[in-house]
Amino acid sequence: MSKGLANYGDRGFSLFLRKAFIKGAGFTDSALERPVIGITNTGSAYNPCHGNAPQLIEAVKRGIMLAGGLPMDFPTISIHESFSNPTSMYLRNLMSMDTEELLRAQPMDAVVLIGGCDKTVPAQLMGAASAGLPAVQLITGSMLTGSHRSERVGACTDCRRYWGKFRAEEIDAEEIADVNSQLVASVGTCSVMGTASTMACIAEALGMTVPGGASPPAVTADRIRVAERSGALAVEIARKRLTIDKILTEKAFENAMRVLLAIGGSTNGIVHLTAIAGRMGFEMDLKALDRMGRDTPVLLDLKPSGQHYMEDFHHAGGMATLLRELKPLLHLDAMTVTGRTLGEEIEAAGPGFKQDVVRTAKNPIYPQGGIAVLQGNLAPGGAIIKQSAAHPKLMEHEGRAVVFENLEDMANRIDSPDLDVTADDILVLKHIGPKGATMPEAGYMPIPKKLATAGVKDIVRISDGRMSGTAFGTIVLHVTPESAIGGPLAYVQNGDRIRLSVEKRELALLVSDEELAKRRAAKPVVIPTAQRGYRRLFLESVTQADKGVDFDFLMPPMTGKVPKAK
Repeated sequence: MSKGLANYGDRGFSLFLRKAFIKGAGFTDSALERPVIGITNTGSAYNPCHGNAPQLIEAVKRGIMLAGGLPMDFPTISIHESFSNPTSMYLRNLMSMDTEELLRAQPMDAVVLIGGCDKTVPAQLMGAASAGLPAVQLITGSMLTGSHRSERVGACTDCRRYWGKFRAEEIDAEEIADVNSQLVASVGTCSVMGTASTMACIAEALGMTVPGGASPPAVTADRIRVAERSGALAVEIARKRLTIDKILTEKAFENAMRVLLAIGGSTNGIVHLTAIAGRMGFEMDLKALDRMGRDTPVLLDLKPSGQHYMEDFHHAGGMATLLRELKPLLHLDAMTVTGRTLGEEIEAAGPGFKQDVVRTAKNPIYPQGGIAVLQGNLAPGGAIIKQSAAHPKLMEHEGRAVVFENLEDMANRIDSPDLDVTADDILVLKHIGPKGATMPEAGYMPIPKKLATAGVKDIVRISDGRMSGTAFGTIVLHVTPESAIGGPLAYVQNGDRIRLSVEKRELALLVSDEELAKRRAAKPVVIPTAQRGYRRLFLESVTQADKGVDFDFLMPPMTGKVPKAK
């Protein structure tokens, strides 16, 4: 209770005043002498992904008190993907700052970070990494699956699949309304390998959760027990002073990248891992990541790359089953928040059992990692594609560009019967990068209606934005530099030829350098600005996708690169 005292010019008085006020809440001197464990309360009426937060907090408190600590829960920003305008990415850095500053401002010996929906887990890990305290990540857990006319469904891959059917006029308004009530069967995060599930798996791979903490669904007793264990573990690491820098090492980040590739994880995972690593002083090497992906197969049979859901993954043994298969590729000596190494935790999980959700390396879902890194004159700083969820025939493709200048332009024309587009063309959407539009998940451009109603299910799409981890298709994302700051994407015109070669890791605009120079001179880019508030801070300070879309002033000097794969 004596940590981080407010400054009144008299340290003794500062502690005296603090204890007087906290005693007003009924605490005894005996209670105040225990290790103080903070608990972030990210519950919100706007956040059904965190709808189980009250139960989790109570279980964490129980674990803390059973271990001899004093639990202190406190509110922070809560972010939900569907209730974040203009984008959830816009608010991620704000939540990370909120988390960091409250960890610094309030007295605590360790903290349990409760997060789930998409941007909350990376925001918390970013903030905790900067604050430097001992920390345990507690995932809220996935929702249960629902049923629509005897077909099992779950958010949000099936959301997109059914909406695509509706746009293509394969189902009517009555059926789309019916399925809308079945896609989210309980509180919790998306039930597929979207960004929330990806970050849950990454958090465990980093060593930041209790073993088995990634997979239990939100409304299960298993999830509540994980919460209790998280509270007890927080007391243990507080006493050992096992600070977060001892967990988030180069080896931990390399393990997390292996897992991201092997689960067919969300493309957002790269941006978030880059940001977390950046807070620890590590620069993400995308070329090395791509090399790593060539010998890391996708083993997890979950939508959108496979067929199953998160509750199936949990029943199959969760992360222990996956890590057991990945052992030859992992740094088994990486430290985890339990104080034991990753290898020791895998051994402690036992030999495993027969199941059909996690494949063996000899029988993968996809022979390479789920994500490939592209480069070329259209993306000098890189771009990515989720190859495990793309159409095989489109991954080697050359086509004519059909260009949308921004989100409004796309909304106005994408369904026009006059749109000049064929299934062999390439849709290009500009100005949806970090500075252009705070990087929305709009990279999953809808199939133009005239093509959708003709039965077209996929088309090559390119943008400087993001897409949800629940999405699928041949979609190139995170084109860097973005168009809003004058990247080559800004100068693509209707009719230009573009070549995509995932095999060669190439994204090429088939226009001469001289022609591009003429276009730049004719139409200089005006970088977006804002007059006030957080938006001004965001636009002035946000980095590009290859740097994690973090604020430049929050990142320490880089001391090394991850991964180090050869």
